[in-house]
Amino acid sequence: MQPTFILVAVGSLGLLMLVAAVVLDRLGPTTVVQERLGRYAETGGLISTLDGAGEARAERRSQLADFFDRLGEGTDLFDNISRHLARADIKFRPSEYIALIVVSGIGAFFVGSIVGKSMGFGFLSGVFGLFVPPIYILRAQRRRLKLFNNQLGDMLNLVVNGLRAGYSTLQALEAVSRELPSPISDEFHRVVQEMQLGIAMEDALDHLIRRISSDDLDLVITAINVQREVGGNLAEILDVISYTIRERVRIQGEIAALTAQGRATAWVISALPIILMLLLFLVNREYFMQFFNPETRGCGIPLILVAGLMVLVGFAIVQKIVKIDI
Repeated sequence: MQPTFILVAVGSLGLLMLVAAVVLDRLGPTTVVQERLGRYAETGGLISTLDGAGEARAERRSQLADFFDRLGEGTDLFDNISRHLARADIKFRPSEYIALIVVSGIGAFFVGSIVGKSMGFGFLSGVFGLFVPPIYILRAQRRRLKLFNNQLGDMLNLVVNGLRAGYSTLQALEAVSRELPSPISDEFHRVVQEMQLGIAMEDALDHLIRRISSDDLDLVITAINVQREVGGNLAEILDVISYTIRERVRIQGEIAALTAQGRATAWVISALPIILMLLLFLVNREYFMQFFNPETRGCGIPLILVAGLMVLVGFAIVQKIVKIDI
């Protein structure tokens, strides 16, 4: 490989890392509700609760990012991205998230080209790099949803005790936002903030279920909405739901322990062909490149694609077998 190409690749990678650092610097601790308050303040409708640092960050926002956000506002693509980012509790705007995907793909392409000394390997690395941010978002969503579901039983007990002590529903939810740890406290803090702004409780809870895709939470919110419509003892209803949710969490833990071996087997068996391919590429590159030579790639490339498809299908089947709905 030419030294000039290596210098250009390393310089480009450094520039991409600098761009990524600037994008990460835009990431602040501002919540979704606080960003909405900032927009209301700009229109003169409401007073913003952003502190001085938050206002400084808002002023430093990229004009280009603002342009793309306005361009994609209201589209299904940006709405889906915003929903996924909110569920993962990642403070990126849709345009910043798309930019991060592009930077990840280009950076992985240059790294693969330098390490593998091949444009083909760099292309494969670039394709993999494009999927790194979505995979991270998906894992963050699952991890946060699991934490939320595990805390839901304690949240219901706190709400039930508050209602029996004479609290209103809003006061009970506000106690949840103060007493319980993250992430459930953060989500109910947003609910309380929206209700204090004048948004109806049904709408605020509907926003919550959009951010947290949980069947147990959906059951709780449905019970609260029905009680507000027809009346009844909300404390007793939530007490029964709390017992049901606790039993479901317990059974899910037992199932997870019983199926741990099957899930680990799926990961190991699926990773073995990939690891073997990488080892062959590093140890005996000439042997591995027979798949891509002009004389044999008509057979080699389809074989690799079929093998990759079989690995994915086998992994999906095993995951489907060990996944048991409660």
